[in-house]
Amino acid sequence: MCGRFALFAPGEQLAEQFGVELNHELEPRYNIAPTQAVAAIRLAASTGERELTYFRWGLIPSWAKDPKIGSRMINARSETAAEKPSFRAAFKRRRCLIPASGFYEWQRLEDRKQPTFIHASDDSLLGLAGLWEIWQANDGSVVETCTILTTQPNEMMASIHNRMPVIIEAEDYSMWLDPGPQPQDALHLMRPYPAKGMEAYPVSTAVNNPRNDAAVCVEPV
Repeated sequence: MCGRFALFAPGEQLAEQFGVELNHELEPRYNIAPTQAVAAIRLAASTGERELTYFRWGLIPSWAKDPKIGSRMINARSETAAEKPSFRAAFKRRRCLIPASGFYEWQRLEDRKQPTFIHASDDSLLGLAGLWEIWQANDGSVVETCTILTTQPNEMMASIHNRMPVIIEAEDYSMWLDPGPQPQDALHLMRPYPAKGMEAYPVSTAVNNPRNDAAVCVEPV
């Protein structure tokens, strides 16, 4: 599962790594939680070029009657997303990358759960694999939502949690964002990110409360 992450890198770093233009300042976020707005990169329908947009975290399928279902769909298992009714249309047509400075997991110890921050060892941004969907309410209002794909843990993550987000490597961004005529061709990207490219360290329980959105959440303890 991936239930919290952070994005506090400079906007210039995000723009360069993901090949998008920024027309506004990015506010540093240290404790992004489900149902909140998340920055994401997708292909613009009008131009086919990459664009930075925002989705509500928690995918609402287009056929859903109640939008509350989104709070239970913050993650999608990559092993089944291409076939599962809730996600298969998005997997075929609506993929995105969700930039992250790192993400949190809670390691189960004997007497407590220890929050841990996981990030790229070279401090580059992680491109989390996401799917997005369009949902229209009865009053005609439209909501765009997303989910983060997960996979089996790599060797480092296995000691922390039994799942990890799918992280797309930079050379595969285009393949992931553009499903093409055979969307199944990208299934090989649904793999654990190399452990040698990641680092993890314990952080304070301040991150347990989503109202705490400050740098203290990512400080080592």
